[in-house]
Amino acid sequence: MRQREMSTKFNQSFKLQAVEKALKKAPGTNMQEMAASLGVGYSTLQRWISEARTGNEKATAGVDSMSLQQEKRPQDWSLEARLEMIIHCAGMESELANQACREQGIYPHHLKQWRQDFVKVMAVNNKTADGEVRKLKQENNELKKDLNRKNKALAEAAALIVLQKKVSALWSNDEAGSQ
Repeated sequence: MRQREMSTKFNQSFKLQAVEKALKKAPGTNMQEMAASLGVGYSTLQRWISEARTGNEKATAGVDSMSLQQEKRPQDWSLEARLEMIIHCAGMESELANQACREQGIYPHHLKQWRQDFVKVMAVNNKTADGEVRKLKQENNELKKDLNRKNKALAEAAALIVLQKKVSALWSNDEAGSQ
């Protein structure tokens, strides 16, 4: 009963404003102070933010999706999003890259680590690909040798058939001539 009263105490507009304010809080402010300043419980504010992040339509209506994206932890970023951010910041000067990182809620060292991770994965994939190429070349060479061996056997068989026909023709001529 108490929880029902709590959920109806705040209207949707207030919840949206609280989530937006919490997501755009000053760097020195923590969430408990933010919740106290809004007059809501810390866990309630956390639940509203969580609902907004998970895509709850009631919670996200009117909330800027970029605000939610900024609050993602670095480990929550998908590989595609990481690569897009690396590419986005690749040509930037250090200061601009730092600012872009801050806007997304990450640090420049995250970009460096992600770049190293991609390079490491590519190196492993290249080694695996090199091994596969070597294996395929070896298999190809074995198949060529086998094909050459079979071609030689076929040529020998054809030569034997031709010789057999000539011998048969000679013997049949000799038998016809002796009678």
